[in-house]
Amino acid sequence: MAHTELDLRERRAIEDMLNAKVPVSKIAVEIGRHRSTVFREVQRNKFIDEELPNLNGYYGVTAQRSAVNRRARGRKLVRFFDLRQHVIAQLKVAGHLKRSQVAYSSMVNLCASVTRRSTPVFTVQMASLSDWRHLPHRRKKKRHPRCRRAPCGRVFPPDRSIHKRPDYVKPRETFGEWEGDFIIFERAQGKTNVASLVERKTRFSVLFRNNDRSTTHLINKLMSVMEPLPQSARKSITFDRGIEFRNWRKLKPGIGTEDWFRDPQAPWLKGSVENLNKRARRYLLRDAPVAALSNREMNLNGTPRKCLGWRTPTEAFREELMKLR
Repeated sequence: MAHTELDLRERRAIEDMLNAKVPVSKIAVEIGRHRSTVFREVQRNKFIDEELPNLNGYYGVTAQRSAVNRRARGRKLVRFFDLRQHVIAQLKVAGHLKRSQVAYSSMVNLCASVTRRSTPVFTVQMASLSDWRHLPHRRKKKRHPRCRRAPCGRVFPPDRSIHKRPDYVKPRETFGEWEGDFIIFERAQGKTNVASLVERKTRFSVLFRNNDRSTTHLINKLMSVMEPLPQSARKSITFDRGIEFRNWRKLKPGIGTEDWFRDPQAPWLKGSVENLNKRARRYLLRDAPVAALSNREMNLNGTPRKCLGWRTPTEAFREELMKLR
C-alpha cells in the first residue's frame, strides 16, 4: 500500500485513546497503523510548554498543525535566500562550500548529494524560479532514482488481500482452492528454482522446476501446469507478495483462476504451502542439483496423512476429481 500521512481524524483518535490510557500497540491496531508510526507521532508532535507543564501532552489539532507547518516549511535552500544564492554561485564545485569560510557554515554542512538534492533546481517548491539555467545541462525537473520499485499497493492491490477472500475458503471444505510459493536455492545453482502448489482440502501438491526466476516465465509455467485440471479444481490460488508473482493478472483471463495475497511477513496465513515447503526441504536442500531433479523425485503425494483419514493426497485428490464428473 502506498505511503500516506496521518490525518486529523487519526490524530484525534490517538488523543482520545491516550487520554483513556490505551497502550500505543492497541492504538496502532485500532487506527490500522504500525505501532512505530504511532510512537513517533506522539513523540514528534506532542505539545510542550515549559511555563505550564500541566498542559503538556498530545492534542490532535495541535499535532495536525505542527505536521502541516513542518511539511510546508520547505528545504533549507528554499528558506534561506542568501544561502541559496551562494550555492548557485558555487555549483561548479560542490565541495567548495565545505572549504569556504562563510557565515552559513554553522547553519548547514552541505555535501555534493545534499547540494544536488536541495538546490532549487530540483525542488518542486522552486519550479517557478529560473535558477536551473545556471546548471550545465539546465535540467529543470526533480531527480528520481533509477529503477524505482512501484509500491506494493499497486502490484498487489488491497482488493486482492487474503482478507477479501471468500469466507468459505478458510475451513478447507471446498475443493479447488490452492496456495502457492517459491523455493529458492543457493546462488551456485544459478537461476533454477522450484515453485510449489498445494490444494488446501486434499493437501495434493505440485512441485515444478523453473529455469528462470522471471515472473513471466513462472506464471506461464504455472498456467501450463494447472490448465489440464477442470475449472472447478483450480478456483483460486493464494500467494505471498513476492515479486515473482507480480504478473498474477494473467491467471484470471488465462485459466480462470482467482488470485489472493497474504499480508507481508505473515506466512501463517497460507500455512498449507509453508508446511509443504518444510516437507520438501528434506529432499530439496539448498545445495541440491535442482537442474538434475525430475518431477517424480519431487512428488510428495504418496505419504498417508492423518488429516486425510490416513489416505494419501493422491487418493484424496482423485476422489474429489471423481465427484466433479
